[in-house]
Amino acid sequence: MIAIAESLTNEDWQPARLIPVAGIRGQDEQEARATSALLAVLSVVPPFAQSILVPFGAPRGKIETFSEVRFKDAAGKAHRPDGAIIVTRGGKSWKALVEVKTGTASLNEEQVNRYLDLARDNAFDCVITISNDIVSSPTEVPYSYDRRKTRRVALYHISWWRILTKADLEHRHRGVSDPEQAWILGELIAYLDHEKSGASGFQDMGRAWVPVRDGARQGTLRASDAGVREVAQRWEQLIDYLALGLSQELGREVTPARSRKQAHSERVEDHVRRLATTGELAASMRVPDAVAPIEIAANLRSRQVTTSVVLAAPGDGRQQTRINWLLRQLRGADPRLRVTSAFANTRDTSSVLLGEANDQPARLLSTTDKRREIRSFEVALTRAMGLKAGRGAGTFIGDTRAQLFAFYGEVVQDMVGWQRKAPRLPDVEVLDEPPVIEPSAEPGEPEVATPELTSVDAFARGFERVEHELEGPKPDAPRRDTSD
Repeated sequence: MIAIAESLTNEDWQPARLIPVAGIRGQDEQEARATSALLAVLSVVPPFAQSILVPFGAPRGKIETFSEVRFKDAAGKAHRPDGAIIVTRGGKSWKALVEVKTGTASLNEEQVNRYLDLARDNAFDCVITISNDIVSSPTEVPYSYDRRKTRRVALYHISWWRILTKADLEHRHRGVSDPEQAWILGELIAYLDHEKSGASGFQDMGRAWVPVRDGARQGTLRASDAGVREVAQRWEQLIDYLALGLSQELGREVTPARSRKQAHSERVEDHVRRLATTGELAASMRVPDAVAPIEIAANLRSRQVTTSVVLAAPGDGRQQTRINWLLRQLRGADPRLRVTSAFANTRDTSSVLLGEANDQPARLLSTTDKRREIRSFEVALTRAMGLKAGRGAGTFIGDTRAQLFAFYGEVVQDMVGWQRKAPRLPDVEVLDEPPVIEPSAEPGEPEVATPELTSVDAFARGFERVEHELEGPKPDAPRRDTSD
Protein backbone atom coordinates (compact mmCIF):
# COMPACT_ATOMS: atom_id res chain seq x y z
CA MET A 1 0.00 0.00 0.00
CA ILE A 2 1.04 3.55 -0.67
CA ALA A 3 1.01 5.68 2.44
CA ILE A 4 -0.86 8.92 2.14
CA ALA A 5 1.37 11.81 3.18
CA GLU A 6 0.04 14.04 5.89
CA SER A 7 -0.59 17.50 4.41
CA LEU A 8 -0.12 20.75 6.23
CA THR A 9 -3.08 23.04 6.77
CA ASN A 10 -3.37 26.03 4.49
CA GLU A 11 -2.54 28.27 7.44
CA ASP A 12 1.07 27.10 7.06
CA TRP A 13 1.24 27.76 3.33
CA GLN A 14 2.80 30.87 1.82
CA PRO A 15 0.49 32.76 -0.55
CA ALA A 16 1.64 33.04 -4.15
CA ARG A 17 2.75 36.59 -4.92
CA LEU A 18 2.68 38.46 -8.19
CA ILE A 19 5.99 40.08 -7.18
CA PRO A 20 7.92 37.54 -5.06
CA VAL A 21 10.79 38.52 -2.79
CA ALA A 22 12.42 35.09 -3.04
CA GLY A 23 15.58 34.74 -5.10
CA ILE A 24 16.83 38.33 -4.81
CA ARG A 25 20.60 38.20 -5.11
CA GLY A 26 22.53 41.39 -4.56
CA GLN A 27 21.87 45.11 -4.71
CA ASP A 28 21.56 45.34 -8.49
CA GLU A 29 18.85 42.70 -8.69
CA GLN A 30 17.02 44.25 -5.73
CA GLU A 31 16.94 47.64 -7.46
CA ALA A 32 15.94 46.18 -10.84
CA ARG A 33 13.03 44.23 -9.34
CA ALA A 34 11.76 47.16 -7.27
CA THR A 35 11.95 49.50 -10.25
CA SER A 36 10.17 47.12 -12.62
CA ALA A 37 7.44 46.37 -10.07
CA LEU A 38 6.74 50.03 -9.37
CA LEU A 39 6.75 51.15 -13.00
CA ALA A 40 4.52 48.27 -14.09
CA VAL A 41 1.91 49.10 -11.44
CA LEU A 42 2.02 52.80 -12.33
CA SER A 43 1.01 51.92 -15.90
CA VAL A 44 -2.08 49.90 -14.89
CA VAL A 45 -3.43 51.65 -11.74
CA PRO A 46 -4.19 55.27 -12.76
CA PRO A 47 -5.34 56.60 -9.34
CA PHE A 48 -2.09 55.45 -7.74
CA ALA A 49 -0.01 56.72 -10.67
CA GLN A 50 -1.61 60.14 -10.51
CA SER A 51 -0.97 60.46 -6.77
CA ILE A 52 2.73 59.82 -7.48
CA LEU A 53 3.27 61.70 -10.74
CA VAL A 54 1.02 64.78 -10.59
CA PRO A 55 3.22 66.45 -7.90
CA PHE A 56 6.08 66.16 -10.42
CA GLY A 57 4.13 68.09 -13.06
CA ALA A 58 2.72 65.15 -15.03
CA PRO A 59 -0.71 65.51 -16.68
CA ARG A 60 -3.54 63.05 -16.07
CA GLY A 61 -3.24 60.98 -19.22
CA LYS A 62 -2.14 57.69 -20.72
CA ILE A 63 0.89 56.27 -18.87
CA GLU A 64 3.67 54.21 -20.44
CA THR A 65 6.61 52.93 -18.43
CA PHE A 66 9.93 51.34 -19.40
CA SER A 67 12.76 49.75 -17.40
CA GLU A 68 16.53 49.81 -18.00
CA VAL A 69 16.34 52.30 -20.85
CA ARG A 70 19.54 52.93 -22.85
CA PHE A 71 20.95 56.18 -24.21
CA LYS A 72 24.15 57.36 -25.83
CA ASP A 73 25.68 60.73 -25.04
CA ALA A 74 27.34 63.08 -27.52
CA ALA A 75 30.60 61.14 -27.23
CA GLY A 76 28.86 57.84 -28.05
CA LYS A 77 29.13 56.47 -24.52
CA ALA A 78 26.21 54.28 -23.43
CA HIS A 79 24.20 55.05 -20.27
CA ARG A 80 21.39 53.07 -18.68
CA PRO A 81 19.02 54.83 -16.25
CA ASP A 82 16.76 52.47 -14.29
CA GLY A 83 13.59 53.52 -16.08
CA ALA A 84 11.49 56.04 -17.98
CA ILE A 85 7.89 57.26 -17.73
CA ILE A 86 5.88 58.88 -20.53
CA VAL A 87 2.46 60.42 -19.93
CA THR A 88 0.47 61.51 -23.01
CA ARG A 89 -2.56 63.74 -23.10
CA GLY A 90 -4.04 65.74 -25.95
CA GLY A 91 -1.14 65.20 -28.32
CA LYS A 92 1.43 66.36 -25.74
CA SER A 93 3.85 64.16 -23.82
CA TRP A 94 5.50 64.54 -20.43
CA LYS A 95 8.65 62.43 -20.00
CA ALA A 96 10.75 61.53 -16.97
CA LEU A 97 13.92 59.53 -16.40
CA VAL A 98 13.99 57.42 -13.23
CA GLU A 99 16.97 56.42 -11.08
CA VAL A 100 16.44 54.04 -8.14
CA LYS A 101 18.37 52.95 -5.05
CA THR A 102 17.29 50.41 -2.42
CA GLY A 103 18.51 49.45 1.03
CA THR A 104 21.24 51.73 2.35
CA ALA A 105 22.55 52.66 -1.10
CA SER A 106 22.65 56.40 -1.72
CA LEU A 107 22.47 58.51 -4.85
CA ASN A 108 25.66 60.29 -5.90
CA GLU A 109 26.22 63.68 -7.50
CA GLU A 110 28.07 62.43 -10.57
CA GLN A 111 25.31 60.02 -11.54
CA VAL A 112 22.54 62.57 -11.02
CA ASN A 113 24.37 65.21 -13.08
CA ARG A 114 24.91 62.70 -15.88
CA TYR A 115 21.21 61.82 -16.03
CA LEU A 116 20.25 65.50 -16.00
CA ASP A 117 22.40 65.93 -19.12
CA LEU A 118 20.77 62.88 -20.76
CA ALA A 119 17.31 64.23 -19.95
CA ARG A 120 18.15 67.62 -21.45
CA ASP A 121 19.66 66.14 -24.62
CA ASN A 122 16.67 63.82 -25.16
CA ALA A 123 13.90 66.35 -24.41
CA PHE A 124 12.83 64.86 -21.09
CA ASP A 125 10.97 67.09 -18.65
CA CYS A 126 12.57 65.85 -15.45
CA VAL A 127 14.67 63.30 -13.60
CA ILE A 128 13.05 61.46 -10.66
CA THR A 129 15.22 59.76 -8.06
CA ILE A 130 13.92 57.12 -5.62
CA SER A 131 15.65 55.83 -2.50
CA ASN A 132 15.06 55.23 1.22
CA ASP A 133 16.11 58.82 1.96
CA ILE A 134 12.93 60.55 3.12
CA VAL A 135 12.35 64.21 2.23
CA SER A 136 9.47 66.53 3.07
CA SER A 137 8.82 67.72 -0.51
CA PRO A 138 9.72 66.51 -4.02
CA THR A 139 12.13 69.40 -4.58
CA GLU A 140 14.17 68.72 -1.41
CA VAL A 141 16.71 66.23 -2.72
CA PRO A 142 19.04 64.36 -0.30
CA TYR A 143 22.20 64.83 -2.38
CA SER A 144 24.31 67.49 -4.07
CA TYR A 145 24.02 68.30 -7.79
CA ASP A 146 24.97 70.97 -10.31
CA ARG A 147 22.10 73.47 -10.09
CA ARG A 148 22.94 74.89 -13.52
CA LYS A 149 21.75 71.62 -15.06
CA THR A 150 18.19 72.13 -13.77
CA ARG A 151 17.54 75.27 -15.80
CA ARG A 152 15.81 73.23 -18.52
CA VAL A 153 15.19 69.93 -16.70
CA ALA A 154 13.49 69.59 -13.31
CA LEU A 155 14.85 67.32 -10.58
CA TYR A 156 12.61 65.55 -8.05
CA HIS A 157 13.04 62.97 -5.30
CA ILE A 158 10.63 60.61 -3.57
CA SER A 159 11.26 57.97 -0.93
CA TRP A 160 10.09 54.38 -1.04
CA TRP A 161 8.29 54.99 2.23
CA ARG A 162 6.23 57.81 0.70
CA ILE A 163 5.45 55.62 -2.32
CA LEU A 164 4.28 52.86 0.02
CA THR A 165 2.16 55.37 1.95
CA LYS A 166 0.47 56.66 -1.20
CA ALA A 167 -0.21 53.10 -2.33
CA ASP A 168 -1.68 52.27 1.06
CA LEU A 169 -3.91 55.36 1.07
CA GLU A 170 -5.30 54.49 -2.35
CA HIS A 171 -5.74 50.79 -1.59
CA ARG A 172 -7.05 50.73 2.00
CA HIS A 173 -8.75 54.06 2.46
CA ARG A 174 -9.73 55.78 -0.78
CA GLY A 175 -10.42 52.57 -2.64
CA VAL A 176 -9.62 51.52 -6.20
CA SER A 177 -12.88 50.86 -8.05
CA ASP A 178 -11.48 48.23 -10.41
CA PRO A 179 -11.01 44.97 -8.44
CA GLU A 180 -8.11 43.76 -10.60
CA GLN A 181 -6.29 47.07 -10.21
CA ALA A 182 -6.91 46.94 -6.46
CA TRP A 183 -5.40 43.45 -6.29
CA ILE A 184 -2.34 44.48 -8.30
CA LEU A 185 -1.78 47.49 -6.05
CA GLY A 186 -2.11 45.22 -3.01
CA GLU A 187 0.62 43.00 -4.43
CA LEU A 188 2.94 45.99 -4.81
CA ILE A 189 2.26 46.98 -1.19
CA ALA A 190 3.04 43.45 0.00
CA TYR A 191 6.31 43.50 -1.93
CA LEU A 192 7.52 46.93 -0.86
CA ASP A 193 6.58 46.25 2.76
CA HIS A 194 8.83 43.17 2.90
CA GLU A 195 12.29 43.77 4.33
CA LYS A 196 13.94 41.84 1.49
CA SER A 197 12.65 44.32 -1.08
CA GLY A 198 15.06 46.96 0.22
CA ALA A 199 12.24 49.52 0.03
CA SER A 200 10.69 49.22 3.48
CA GLY A 201 11.32 52.75 4.72
CA PHE A 202 13.59 54.55 7.14
CA GLN A 203 16.42 52.24 8.14
CA ASP A 204 18.26 53.59 11.21
CA MET A 205 19.69 56.67 12.93
CA GLY A 206 23.10 56.19 11.30
CA ARG A 207 26.58 55.35 12.49
CA ALA A 208 26.89 58.60 14.45
CA TRP A 209 23.88 57.89 16.67
CA VAL A 210 25.67 56.13 19.54
CA PRO A 211 28.54 58.63 19.99
CA VAL A 212 26.18 61.61 19.69
CA ARG A 213 23.69 60.02 22.10
CA ASP A 214 26.45 59.37 24.65
CA GLY A 215 28.01 62.81 24.16
CA ALA A 216 24.68 64.47 24.93
CA ARG A 217 24.29 62.29 28.02
CA GLN A 218 27.73 63.27 29.30
CA GLY A 219 27.30 66.97 28.46
CA THR A 220 30.33 67.02 26.15
CA LEU A 221 28.49 67.43 22.85
CA ARG A 222 29.37 70.41 20.63
CA ALA A 223 27.76 71.65 17.42
CA SER A 224 31.03 71.15 15.55
CA ASP A 225 31.42 67.52 16.64
CA ALA A 226 31.48 64.93 13.88
CA GLY A 227 28.14 63.21 13.55
CA VAL A 228 25.92 65.90 15.11
CA ARG A 229 24.75 67.12 11.70
CA GLU A 230 24.17 63.56 10.51
CA VAL A 231 21.92 62.83 13.51
CA ALA A 232 20.06 66.11 12.93
CA GLN A 233 19.44 65.11 9.30
CA ARG A 234 18.29 61.65 10.39
CA TRP A 235 15.89 63.26 12.86
CA GLU A 236 14.29 65.22 10.00
CA GLN A 237 13.81 61.96 8.10
CA LEU A 238 12.44 60.20 11.18
CA ILE A 239 9.71 62.82 11.61
CA ASP A 240 8.63 62.36 7.97
CA TYR A 241 8.76 58.59 8.46
CA LEU A 242 6.51 58.80 11.53
CA ALA A 243 4.05 61.16 9.82
CA LEU A 244 3.78 58.89 6.79
CA GLY A 245 3.34 55.83 9.00
CA LEU A 246 0.49 57.52 10.85
CA SER A 247 -1.02 58.47 7.48
CA GLN A 248 -1.07 54.80 6.49
CA GLU A 249 -3.11 53.91 9.57
CA LEU A 250 -5.49 56.87 9.57
CA GLY A 251 -6.13 57.17 5.85
CA ARG A 252 -5.46 60.91 6.05
CA GLU A 253 -2.30 62.80 5.15
CA VAL A 254 -0.41 63.60 8.34
CA THR A 255 2.32 66.20 7.80
CA PRO A 256 5.21 67.57 9.87
CA ALA A 257 4.41 71.06 11.17
CA ARG A 258 7.15 73.13 9.54
CA SER A 259 7.48 76.72 8.42
CA ARG A 260 7.26 77.05 4.64
CA LYS A 261 9.76 79.89 4.80
CA GLN A 262 12.41 77.70 6.39
CA ALA A 263 14.51 75.55 4.07
CA HIS A 264 15.63 72.03 4.91
CA SER A 265 19.20 73.18 5.59
CA GLU A 266 17.94 75.84 8.01
CA ARG A 267 15.87 73.29 9.92
CA VAL A 268 18.92 71.03 10.21
CA GLU A 269 20.95 73.95 11.60
CA ASP A 270 18.26 74.55 14.23
CA HIS A 271 18.40 70.90 15.25
CA VAL A 272 22.20 71.03 15.48
CA ARG A 273 22.13 74.08 17.77
CA ARG A 274 19.40 72.69 19.99
CA LEU A 275 21.04 69.28 20.24
CA ALA A 276 24.38 70.83 21.23
CA THR A 277 22.94 73.25 23.80
CA THR A 278 20.10 71.27 25.39
CA GLY A 279 20.68 67.70 24.23
CA GLU A 280 17.17 67.66 22.76
CA LEU A 281 15.63 66.99 19.35
CA ALA A 282 12.12 68.36 18.82
CA ALA A 283 9.45 68.51 16.13
CA SER A 284 5.68 68.48 15.69
CA MET A 285 3.14 67.08 13.24
CA ARG A 286 -0.37 67.94 12.16
CA VAL A 287 -3.15 65.36 11.94
CA PRO A 288 -6.18 66.58 9.93
CA ASP A 289 -9.03 67.66 12.23
CA ALA A 290 -7.08 66.81 15.41
CA VAL A 291 -7.41 69.21 18.33
CA ALA A 292 -3.82 70.50 17.97
CA PRO A 293 -0.41 69.51 16.55
CA ILE A 294 1.38 66.64 18.30
CA GLU A 295 4.73 67.68 19.77
CA ILE A 296 7.62 65.18 19.97
CA ALA A 297 10.72 65.90 22.05
CA ALA A 298 13.60 63.45 22.48
CA ASN A 299 15.93 64.41 25.34
CA LEU A 300 19.22 62.57 24.86
CA ARG A 301 20.50 63.75 28.25
CA SER A 302 17.67 62.31 30.28
CA ARG A 303 17.08 59.58 27.69
CA GLN A 304 13.36 60.23 27.59
CA VAL A 305 10.88 60.90 24.79
CA THR A 306 7.85 63.12 25.41
CA THR A 307 4.79 63.30 23.18
CA SER A 308 2.39 66.11 24.01
CA VAL A 309 -0.48 68.24 22.82
CA VAL A 310 -1.48 71.76 23.90
CA LEU A 311 -5.09 72.89 23.64
CA ALA A 312 -6.78 76.16 24.52
CA ALA A 313 -8.92 76.17 27.66
CA PRO A 314 -12.60 77.17 27.46
CA GLY A 315 -13.00 80.94 27.18
CA ASP A 316 -15.77 81.27 29.74
CA GLY A 317 -16.98 79.67 32.96
CA ARG A 318 -15.28 79.23 36.33
CA GLN A 319 -11.70 77.91 36.46
CA GLN A 320 -12.86 74.67 38.09
CA THR A 321 -15.34 74.22 35.24
CA ARG A 322 -12.50 74.51 32.72
CA ILE A 323 -10.52 71.84 34.56
CA ASN A 324 -13.53 69.51 34.63
CA TRP A 325 -13.99 70.05 30.88
CA LEU A 326 -10.49 68.67 30.27
CA LEU A 327 -10.64 65.81 32.80
CA ARG A 328 -13.89 64.51 31.28
CA GLN A 329 -12.08 64.08 27.94
CA LEU A 330 -9.24 62.15 29.62
CA ARG A 331 -11.50 59.73 31.49
CA GLY A 332 -9.94 56.27 31.30
CA ALA A 333 -6.57 57.55 29.98
CA ASP A 334 -3.21 56.53 31.43
CA PRO A 335 -2.99 58.07 34.94
CA ARG A 336 0.74 58.66 34.29
CA LEU A 337 -0.05 61.37 31.76
CA ARG A 338 1.13 64.77 32.92
CA VAL A 339 -1.39 67.63 32.80
CA THR A 340 -0.13 71.23 32.96
CA SER A 341 -2.21 74.41 33.28
CA ALA A 342 -0.92 77.71 31.87
CA PHE A 343 -2.39 80.99 33.10
CA ALA A 344 -3.00 84.51 31.84
CA ASN A 345 -0.37 87.20 32.49
CA THR A 346 2.19 84.90 34.12
CA ARG A 347 4.74 82.26 33.21
CA ASP A 348 3.86 80.18 36.25
CA THR A 349 2.17 76.84 35.61
CA SER A 350 0.56 74.09 37.65
CA SER A 351 1.49 70.52 36.71
CA VAL A 352 0.37 67.17 38.13
CA LEU A 353 -0.10 63.59 36.93
CA LEU A 354 -3.56 62.77 35.59
CA GLY A 355 -4.23 60.35 38.46
CA GLU A 356 -3.63 63.15 40.98
CA ALA A 357 -5.69 65.61 38.96
CA ASN A 358 -8.66 63.23 38.97
CA ASP A 359 -8.44 62.95 42.76
CA GLN A 360 -7.74 66.64 43.41
CA PRO A 361 -8.72 68.79 40.40
CA ALA A 362 -7.96 71.97 42.35
CA ARG A 363 -4.25 71.21 42.06
CA LEU A 364 -4.44 72.45 38.47
CA LEU A 365 -5.44 75.92 39.69
CA SER A 366 -2.83 78.63 40.10
CA THR A 367 -0.86 78.25 43.32
CA THR A 368 -0.70 82.03 43.80
CA ASP A 369 -4.24 83.01 42.83
CA LYS A 370 -7.00 80.42 42.65
CA ARG A 371 -9.06 82.76 40.50
CA ARG A 372 -6.35 83.35 37.89
CA GLU A 373 -7.64 82.55 34.40
CA ILE A 374 -6.49 79.26 32.83
CA ARG A 375 -5.51 79.90 29.22
CA SER A 376 -4.36 76.44 28.04
CA PHE A 377 -3.71 72.85 29.03
CA GLU A 378 -0.83 70.58 28.02
CA VAL A 379 -1.25 66.82 28.11
CA ALA A 380 2.04 64.90 27.87
CA LEU A 381 3.30 61.33 27.94
CA THR A 382 6.96 60.67 28.83
CA ARG A 383 8.65 57.31 28.39
CA ALA A 384 12.19 55.92 28.39
CA MET A 385 13.98 56.42 25.08
CA GLY A 386 15.01 53.47 22.92
CA LEU A 387 18.80 53.42 22.71
CA LYS A 388 19.65 51.33 19.65
CA ALA A 389 20.10 52.92 16.22
CA GLY A 390 17.98 50.54 14.11
CA ARG A 391 14.30 49.60 14.00
CA GLY A 392 12.22 47.34 16.22
CA ALA A 393 11.70 46.98 19.96
CA GLY A 394 14.31 48.68 22.10
CA THR A 395 15.44 51.00 19.30
CA PHE A 396 15.03 54.75 19.15
CA ILE A 397 12.97 54.54 15.95
CA GLY A 398 10.77 51.64 17.03
CA ASP A 399 10.03 52.90 20.54
CA THR A 400 9.36 56.48 19.41
CA ARG A 401 6.96 55.22 16.74
CA ALA A 402 5.13 53.01 19.26
CA GLN A 403 4.82 55.89 21.72
CA LEU A 404 3.47 58.29 19.09
CA PHE A 405 0.83 55.83 17.93
CA ALA A 406 -0.20 55.00 21.51
CA PHE A 407 -0.44 58.68 22.47
CA TYR A 408 -2.56 59.51 19.44
CA GLY A 409 -4.86 56.52 19.92
CA GLU A 410 -5.35 56.87 23.68
CA VAL A 411 -5.39 60.66 24.00
CA VAL A 412 -5.48 62.84 20.90
CA GLN A 413 -8.01 61.16 18.62
CA ASP A 414 -10.89 61.55 21.11
CA MET A 415 -10.13 65.11 22.22
CA VAL A 416 -12.19 68.04 20.97
CA GLY A 417 -11.45 71.73 21.27
CA TRP A 418 -13.68 74.14 23.10
CA GLN A 419 -16.03 76.22 20.99
CA ARG A 420 -18.00 79.21 22.16
CA LYS A 421 -21.76 78.71 21.90
CA ALA A 422 -23.67 80.65 19.27
CA PRO A 423 -25.56 83.74 20.58
CA ARG A 424 -29.23 83.10 21.37
CA LEU A 425 -32.27 85.26 20.78
CA PRO A 426 -33.92 86.62 23.94
CA ASP A 427 -36.96 84.75 25.20
CA VAL A 428 -40.13 86.10 23.48
CA GLU A 429 -43.03 86.96 25.79
CA VAL A 430 -46.27 85.29 24.65
CA LEU A 431 -49.20 87.69 25.01
CA ASP A 432 -52.06 86.20 26.98
CA GLU A 433 -55.06 87.34 24.94
CA PRO A 434 -58.35 85.50 24.55
CA PRO A 435 -59.17 84.23 21.09
CA VAL A 436 -61.26 86.61 18.96
CA ILE A 437 -64.65 85.20 17.93
CA GLU A 438 -65.82 86.43 14.59
CA PRO A 439 -69.44 86.06 13.41
CA SER A 440 -70.12 83.41 10.81
CA ALA A 441 -70.62 84.48 7.23
CA GLU A 442 -74.16 83.13 7.04
CA PRO A 443 -76.86 82.84 9.71
CA GLY A 444 -77.04 79.38 11.16
CA GLU A 445 -73.37 78.47 10.47
CA PRO A 446 -71.19 77.69 13.52
CA GLU A 447 -68.91 80.43 14.73
CA VAL A 448 -65.22 79.80 14.17
CA ALA A 449 -62.61 80.76 16.81
CA THR A 450 -59.43 82.35 15.62
CA PRO A 451 -56.48 80.00 16.35
CA GLU A 452 -54.30 80.86 19.31
CA LEU A 453 -51.44 83.18 18.54
CA THR A 454 -48.03 81.68 18.13
CA SER A 455 -45.09 83.27 19.90
CA VAL A 456 -43.98 84.88 16.65
CA ASP A 457 -47.47 86.27 15.94
CA ALA A 458 -47.78 87.54 19.48
CA PHE A 459 -44.39 89.20 19.24
CA ALA A 460 -45.41 90.92 15.99
CA ARG A 461 -48.73 92.16 17.40
CA GLY A 462 -47.07 93.36 20.55
CA PHE A 463 -44.53 95.28 18.49
CA GLU A 464 -47.31 96.90 16.42
CA ARG A 465 -49.15 97.92 19.60
CA VAL A 466 -46.04 99.54 21.10
CA GLU A 467 -45.30 101.30 17.83
CA HIS A 468 -48.86 102.66 17.75
CA GLU A 469 -48.61 103.97 21.31
CA LEU A 470 -45.31 105.73 20.56
CA GLU A 471 -46.64 107.42 17.42
CA GLY A 472 -49.87 108.59 19.07
CA PRO A 473 -53.24 108.94 17.28
CA LYS A 474 -52.99 109.47 13.57
CA PRO A 475 -54.69 112.65 12.18
CA ASP A 476 -57.96 112.17 10.33
CA ALA A 477 -57.60 111.96 6.59
CA PRO A 478 -58.58 115.19 4.82
CA ARG A 479 -62.23 115.26 3.66
CA ARG A 480 -63.57 116.75 0.51
CA ASP A 481 -65.83 119.80 1.14
CA THR A 482 -69.28 119.11 -0.40
CA SER A 483 -71.11 122.23 0.92
CA ASP A 484 -72.63 124.60 -1.59
